[in-house]
Amino acid sequence: MVPAPPRWGEGVGVAVGWRDVPRRPPSVPTFERPPTVRDVVIVAGGEAPNPGVRAMVPKGATVIAADSGLDHALALGFRPAMVVGDMDSVGAGLLESLDDTVEVRRFPVDKDATDLELAVRAALRIGVDRLVVVGGHGGRLDHLLANVALLSHDDLAGVEVRWLAGHDVVVPVRGQTLVEGRPGALLSLVPVGGPAHGVTTSGLVWELDGASLQPGSTRSISNRFVGNEATVSVDSGVVVVILPFAI
Repeated sequence: MVPAPPRWGEGVGVAVGWRDVPRRPPSVPTFERPPTVRDVVIVAGGEAPNPGVRAMVPKGATVIAADSGLDHALALGFRPAMVVGDMDSVGAGLLESLDDTVEVRRFPVDKDATDLELAVRAALRIGVDRLVVVGGHGGRLDHLLANVALLSHDDLAGVEVRWLAGHDVVVPVRGQTLVEGRPGALLSLVPVGGPAHGVTTSGLVWELDGASLQPGSTRSISNRFVGNEATVSVDSGVVVVILPFAI
């Protein structure tokens, strides 16, 4: 019998775990990972994240704080290895309280990228296989939409991305992904950056079989789990799997 795949962590609410299942020859177990997998957690600024994210991040990950994400990281008990941003909203005295092992990368306030994008770029430079972004959900619609596009960018095509956004979990999908939840829990699919073709699902009340999802269509919103697992595969394009109220 093939052993169960390892989980990143145990969550609360709908999504208790997940894993990406890349397309591989059948002779290669899809749950296997090289021993050098590097996990990075980025804690974004803005509204304070849901405390439930503590149980949903990989242990031993490198933590990067994006500007006032430093406040949230420390409040959650995460020790950042790096702080990135223009530092215009970091809590008073927090930067000065960090020890010399924490790298601080300060940028001008007038810049061409958000603090979260700068943190994502930093993660790519140091090397990342699995990226968890915490926060960055509420407060401003422009940031919310930009963050969806950012975390679905082609530069992250080789990285497993999980966005723990408010009470929701967001998973950009290229190839195939398995998501765990609860019977009756919500799951939505949204194409990003253009149409997504060959979209196939299993484990959902309303299943897709090689469908094309077009931007602007609400066809794949508010589906539901049948059991405790669902799979989503995409032949071309990118969709984001959204698990509302999963945290």
